[in-house]
Amino acid sequence: MKSLLKKILFVNIFTLIALGANAQDDMNPITTGVPSLIIAPDARGGGMGDAGVATAPDVYSQHWNAAKYAFNPSKAGFGLSYTPWLRKIINDVALVYGVGYYKLGNENNQAISASIRYFSIGDVNITDGYGNFLNSVSPYEMAFDVAYSRKLSETFSGAVTVRYIRTDYTGASEGTSAGNAFAADISGYNESYIRTGSSESLLSFGFNISNIGTKISTDGGPRNDFLPTNLRLGASIMYPMNDVSTLSFSVDVNKYLVPTPPLQKEDETNDEFEKRLKDYREINPISGIFKSFGDAPGGFSEELKEIMWSVGAEYDYNDKFRVRTGYFHENKMKGNRQYVTFGAGFKMSAFQLDVAYLVATAQQNPLDQTLRFSLGFDIDAMKNLFK
Repeated sequence: MKSLLKKILFVNIFTLIALGANAQDDMNPITTGVPSLIIAPDARGGGMGDAGVATAPDVYSQHWNAAKYAFNPSKAGFGLSYTPWLRKIINDVALVYGVGYYKLGNENNQAISASIRYFSIGDVNITDGYGNFLNSVSPYEMAFDVAYSRKLSETFSGAVTVRYIRTDYTGASEGTSAGNAFAADISGYNESYIRTGSSESLLSFGFNISNIGTKISTDGGPRNDFLPTNLRLGASIMYPMNDVSTLSFSVDVNKYLVPTPPLQKEDETNDEFEKRLKDYREINPISGIFKSFGDAPGGFSEELKEIMWSVGAEYDYNDKFRVRTGYFHENKMKGNRQYVTFGAGFKMSAFQLDVAYLVATAQQNPLDQTLRFSLGFDIDAMKNLFK
């Protein structure tokens, strides 16, 4: 058996377990192509339970909500992050992410940004049925995107992101080929100050509809999978505890805008079910977005179960040191991803280092008990170092 096929199946099995895609009768998770697109790439958001659509702007806003860049006080910045995957089982599977932004004009009310993510399965040796080495390949999933964000008022900004996506598992088995897709995000962000006691707190709201695009195929066309189109809504409040420290609380809710897979009915023949399954796979991605709000086999109660939520908190001391924690929850029927996260950040004049740690509370998670790291660089501060 080819070692590549074995390893890909191995990784996919554990990825599907992480998404809850197992065969229990009471589960009906939504599965998509290119699942690496939904992995939080940065340790800050990862340390807050994967909450980030309305948190304060930073260099990693591209994944969560590109509209936040228009409110970023720094002129430009870039970041690099590394996220191990299944580290307790495999040592060469990881997500590498790079991102950067630049504010345009003298008013600093608009920005361009870009990011690239690369999810590597690692180098895999292909052998024949007798174990003899044939060649080596490096399967992967990747995405590159560019965004434009702009303030539309004193308190609100919007952004549009365009994305190119590619997967390449060529060599896994007969008939596999590289897959390509295109997608877009539409996002918005609002921040304003409100009176809380004797202080003013920063209240922010955000939304991001991500990965609106084509389907993707890894077999040359016979089967086309939905991208993980997702609606994320969130709010955050930053409360000044004193002159040098703040405390922030954030909450995100998100839902896949992908049709729910059909379940075979008790009185339905296999042919009838296969016909409905074929119709499901032929749904247009845009039509699927609208269908996703009312197509769950279990009705409205199941639609509610498709909503995932996360909460996070962050303590900031003097804009130098931060500690974080959070919790992510997904209904058991839709995947049962439930975990607690912890994180910390250390900021110097020109760069910031963030770390995050995840502890699964419901079942095995590919990031369980794994440290992930992010580095962020402030271009303005770097310039000041050399003046």
